[in-house]
Amino acid sequence: MYQDVLALFATIANAVGAGLRNIDDWGPSGQRDGQYAADLVADHIVLDALGAAGYDVLSEESGLTLRGGHSIVMVDPLDGSTNASHGVPWYATSLCLVNEAGDAVAALVRNQADGTTYTASLGNGAWCGPDRLWSTECSDVGEAFIGLSGLPPRHLGWRQFRAFGAVALDLCLVASGSLDGFIDCSVDAHGVWDYAAGLLICHEAGATVLDALGRDLLVRDPDQKRTPVAAATPQLMEQLLAARRSFE
Repeated sequence: MYQDVLALFATIANAVGAGLRNIDDWGPSGQRDGQYAADLVADHIVLDALGAAGYDVLSEESGLTLRGGHSIVMVDPLDGSTNASHGVPWYATSLCLVNEAGDAVAALVRNQADGTTYTASLGNGAWCGPDRLWSTECSDVGEAFIGLSGLPPRHLGWRQFRAFGAVALDLCLVASGSLDGFIDCSVDAHGVWDYAAGLLICHEAGATVLDALGRDLLVRDPDQKRTPVAAATPQLMEQLLAARRSFE
């Protein structure tokens, strides 16, 4: 189930990759802070393709585009665009189909720097190409290798940490077992497009993604931001949530 959706997402990611390879201007778009010209190129490609397929869309770059459907695709056309603009090979196209009931049912994250592709569909596991993904069994924050977005005011007890700069891909590292967990150290800094696909990929790999304040993550309002935390095991999640809730 959802193979047609994943095939469409792969086609879109391919088109974005081709578009990015033809970009000469990696500078700011001039339209809003933190937005690059490449973000708009990627967004136009994604919107055209999803529009032709008849989907409602929630995009970081263009907000809500409604066509009267019941399902919606939540998309970050170029997650990690600052990395891309500086030549750091960690930036992605992220797409997630959310059904009428509010469940994430199909997701794809493509690292546009090297083509690595993570996919998942509800009840069918998480995959990187032909390889099934499983999160680790880490249950102790003191032994955990954690990804961060932003920086906390103090050490939170992990063994080691990394801040890579693209949440969609960071969550895929939790799903693949490369990271044991992830903490958003900013306050409500991320829109649903940043983490929706990674959320499903993590869940299908055995990991958990929650909002630090216990709110619903899969919102359809572009103005509602969240603070995602991911963990390979319930025991680790309990510790990471406690650590994240210890500061604002």
